[in-house]
Amino acid sequence: MSDHAFIKLVKKSTQQDITLEELKDIFKYYQTITKKTGNQLDWGYGEAAFPYQIADLPDSDGNWLWLKSNGTARYKYIVFGVGHETIEDSEGNEASQAYIQVILPEGATHGDKGKANEFCKFLGKKLQAEVQLFNGRIMYFYKR
Repeated sequence: MSDHAFIKLVKKSTQQDITLEELKDIFKYYQTITKKTGNQLDWGYGEAAFPYQIADLPDSDGNWLWLKSNGTARYKYIVFGVGHETIEDSEGNEASQAYIQVILPEGATHGDKGKANEFCKFLGKKLQAEVQLFNGRIMYFYKR
């Protein structure tokens, strides 16, 4: 089930660039808010909402991380990477655009795909970005 999705940081996004450390911080924030929701509900929602451990991908030059399952059979892993691409703006000039790539490697489960879609939408809202989902559909979370 190797598949890709992208979160693109456009001109109207809250930030124009992102590092792997910033992405890790966003995931830690996600864990914090879901744990608080779980505390309010008196239920372990934090573990159900984020059933992964954040780890650096070996030999990735600091551009990739993976979310590795906490041992639940329903989930295995999701890979996230940050990078830049050259795009042509509306005036015909070349510009650099930052993006986050989400990869479901071979062996990823349908549970991973559901969580990856959820994380893509969360990142899109948090960063006010353009999200291209695994099925090719594009969602705009910035003001157009």
